[in-house]
Amino acid sequence: MASLLLRQRRVSVLGVSRILQAVNGDSSRLQPESNCRTFARFGVIIRNYSSGKGTAKFDFTDLTRPHTWYPNARKKHRKVFLHVGPTNSGKTYHALKRLESSSSGVYCGPLRLLAWEVAKRLNKARVPCDLITGQEKDEVDGAKHKAVTVEMADVTSDYECAVIDEIQMLGCKTRGFSFTRALLGIAADELHLCGDAAAVPLIQELLKVTGDDVQVRSYERLLPLVPLEVPLGSFSNIRTGDCIVSFSRKEIYKLKKKIETGGKHLCSVVYGSLPPETRTRQATMFNDASSEFDVLVASDAIGMGLNLNISRIIFSTMKKFDGLEMRDLTVPEVKQIAGRSGRYGSKYPMGEVTCLDAEDLPLLHSSLKSASPTLQQAGVFPSFDFIYMYSRLQQKRGLYQILEDFLENAKLSDNYFFANCEEMLKVAAVIDELPLSLQDKYLFCLSPVDMNDEISSQGLTQFAENYAKKGLVRLKEIFSPGSLQVPKTHSALKELESIHKVLELYVWLSFRLDESFPDHELASSQKAICSMLIEEFLERLGFQNPTSRKLNSLMAKKRRQYL
Repeated sequence: MASLLLRQRRVSVLGVSRILQAVNGDSSRLQPESNCRTFARFGVIIRNYSSGKGTAKFDFTDLTRPHTWYPNARKKHRKVFLHVGPTNSGKTYHALKRLESSSSGVYCGPLRLLAWEVAKRLNKARVPCDLITGQEKDEVDGAKHKAVTVEMADVTSDYECAVIDEIQMLGCKTRGFSFTRALLGIAADELHLCGDAAAVPLIQELLKVTGDDVQVRSYERLLPLVPLEVPLGSFSNIRTGDCIVSFSRKEIYKLKKKIETGGKHLCSVVYGSLPPETRTRQATMFNDASSEFDVLVASDAIGMGLNLNISRIIFSTMKKFDGLEMRDLTVPEVKQIAGRSGRYGSKYPMGEVTCLDAEDLPLLHSSLKSASPTLQQAGVFPSFDFIYMYSRLQQKRGLYQILEDFLENAKLSDNYFFANCEEMLKVAAVIDELPLSLQDKYLFCLSPVDMNDEISSQGLTQFAENYAKKGLVRLKEIFSPGSLQVPKTHSALKELESIHKVLELYVWLSFRLDESFPDHELASSQKAICSMLIEEFLERLGFQNPTSRKLNSLMAKKRRQYL
């Protein structure tokens, strides 16, 4: 299918990873900053660093005082409230109630699904709220509130109240810098931080130099979480409200087939590479008590961003491949996933958790009894301003070399680490030969491209080449609308998911380079069609049983109900 949709298949860029073996981890998503006021902003930063004599040469690689990068926030004496506790403890609920009652505010979430959920909640409460993520912008008349993904947090505006959800992610190797930026940079009278207690000492240390008042509010689970002493054993023991967790896309479909073959249950499916819209509909069907989809098969994507009525979490395995090696789940991972059972307000009086196999129970039990390791450092990454000023000393060098040299020479304090930027360097290595400005190259490097996905990486390469040649990128030059169809195999499904990534990339670029990427509506509509076709596969072809014809008709009817 993909060979028909992407008209020109170029040489794969997957080999780029070979020259980046020293850089580990997943993709980095950096917040783009316009450089039209670069020199003016650097005037502020330099003055903050300066001793006042004006004779010292400014060192653009000195990143030891990141709190000085945000003068708007430093003008405020912020009241910071740390809402900490386990999942299903009400910590985010209390922060959002304060946001709802404020005259202006912003919610910063780790996932688009969470931003969608909060925007919907505030608007329903008659608090006009804009939704802003990397892929969409839905503005409401008169709105003084925003629900955004954390990368889109505005550090130039003033708010009465701001909420940052899952604040412990400031220790994430790939996205931590975005949470650090929001923590240090949001100019709000009240800043509410929700997350794991493991982040408290580090946040208190980081905010010592900002002059903010910090208060810690601790929460306990609203419903008990009970680790079971026996494994699931047979799939015949699956019951309504169960969620079985796996970390392999292929294994998720095997589990779905095994459960549905028993004839008692239908399964919704949630995993990371599913389009967000599809994940939301699958979760909605599972939560609906009148739906036949009463069991969930999911990856750790359920750990954040979805409110699910789960009675029992069942780990199919306690190991996952993290991109480098197969390893045991960490204590925070086990707690985050297991804690999703027993949601307050659902029909289940408590949450339960167990494993498929008895040999995994000891690790499950020990993890739930252990405290999450205290965070030691927060992620940080230089904005385009720093990269641009440093590039003035690196004439006639590509972005890849500039980034590599900057990161090698930059200095940090002990409280911070550099975010992993392997994905950004992969893109830079591919597009450095194109006649693009440094800012354009930087923008393409920030895009939501999956360079380990051949179709996605090919899409970005073709977009960048066409943009460099003509300054105009028409979607039909590389994509054939009308060619999409329901996948018939798992490999075809994977290709359709990749096509969705390419369309999502075009939408992302159209928000930032609207005149050069004018087919925003076409890309958005085709992206929606992708989601529906994937949904069709999940609910029609994903079930294989001699009696499937009648059941497929039922599922198709139910699917349309949620579209």
